Amino acid sequence: MTNLYSSSSEQIRQIAQKQSLDKDKLEKFLVPENIVEATLPLLKDDGSTIFVKAFRIQHNSNLGPYKGGIRIHAQVSKDEVMALSLWMSLKCAVANLPFGGGKGGIVIDPKTLSEKELERLSKEYAKSMFDVIGAHKDIPAPDVNSNPKIIQWMVDEIIKIAKEKNLPIPENELYATFTGKPIQNHGLTVREESTGMGGVIILLELLKKLEKNPKELSMAVQGFGNVGYHFARIAQKKGFKILAVSDSKGGIIAKNIDAESLDIDLVANCKKEKGYVAGCYCAGGVCDLTKGKVITNEELLGLSVDILVPSALENVINESNMKNVKAKIIVEMANGPVSPEAYEYLSDKGAIIIPDILANSGGVVGSYIEWKQNLENTTYSNDSAFNELDEKLTTAFENVWEKSQNEKIPLRQAALVVGLEKILAKY
Repeated sequence: MTNLYSSSSEQIRQIAQKQSLDKDKLEKFLVPENIVEATLPLLKDDGSTIFVKAFRIQHNSNLGPYKGGIRIHAQVSKDEVMALSLWMSLKCAVANLPFGGGKGGIVIDPKTLSEKELERLSKEYAKSMFDVIGAHKDIPAPDVNSNPKIIQWMVDEIIKIAKEKNLPIPENELYATFTGKPIQNHGLTVREESTGMGGVIILLELLKKLEKNPKELSMAVQGFGNVGYHFARIAQKKGFKILAVSDSKGGIIAKNIDAESLDIDLVANCKKEKGYVAGCYCAGGVCDLTKGKVITNEELLGLSVDILVPSALENVINESNMKNVKAKIIVEMANGPVSPEAYEYLSDKGAIIIPDILANSGGVVGSYIEWKQNLENTTYSNDSAFNELDEKLTTAFENVWEKSQNEKIPLRQAALVVGLEKILAKY
């Protein structure tokens, strides 16, 4: 089994060495500043108690308080959370945010728990981390299998503890301890769509550099969850032709390659009814599967489209299928969807790959805006939030593009160097 943290560190070492970055500072950066481990007692509905392992890795605070999600999964490990916290440090630096990287994990399958059990577990996690999190210390958010409702339970718990301890922390600061909260409870209206929207902003910036018109380009989106749906919806509004989308059960494509773009909102509504995308060929205001056909995820990755957007799982484009990929632009909306081997192969073939730490950084920028909104004790309008998202991501892209052009290196390498230079300069 691959040690994710070691392999991530090695990738970064290789890039840092090529760019002659300070080796001692780099080694200092690679080591997490704090590793918090906890055993959470979970009272089950039947009156029994089980014990659940949990983590919070605080990777680097050179640029500001730690920032990163909490994932709840039976396969979560300390190694995985360490690797993810490392990438969060770099993602926040690339996006030019005043945050360092952090990540949390709870080792259990949440689908085995009742809602009451999940609530008790969420509150136990918040309680165990109370002393190490805070608006100016470490700001968790949702991640795999966590959501605004779970975050709200955690917020409720820290407010309760702060009151019990009679701590002089303003309530708005307690709310700023977490992002990804429900909109009605100090959340940000556009937080849910900020990752997908951010990816489209970055793609449009790239196309300006390449002097390409979105209305002349076709696209396939793998992974029609929250990120993939919002990416496809916003991309369609910007004029892109979305020819195919898929979820874990398969996908759809027009029978005729010259067909109009999929109607993304209709596809989403159809998926809600059916539970999957495969039967939902919707275009021109109607859903009619006779005009489309069902395809597998593997077939989608090999389509003759201009832009491919993997938005689901890591390593979906790898040594076994990389030769089938025909798209000339790949937008990494998932974390690590293109394996290192596939990245080298496709880059050598002339494909431009927008790396995940740039492409999907809209989510953490959205979190930053929510955090700022809470600290300022105000509410941002959608327009002001979108404007700030656009400004942050446009600047981030420009910095990475400039580094890529000046150093003649691919965007992935350029993004890592931009992030590393910002962090290492603080030692």
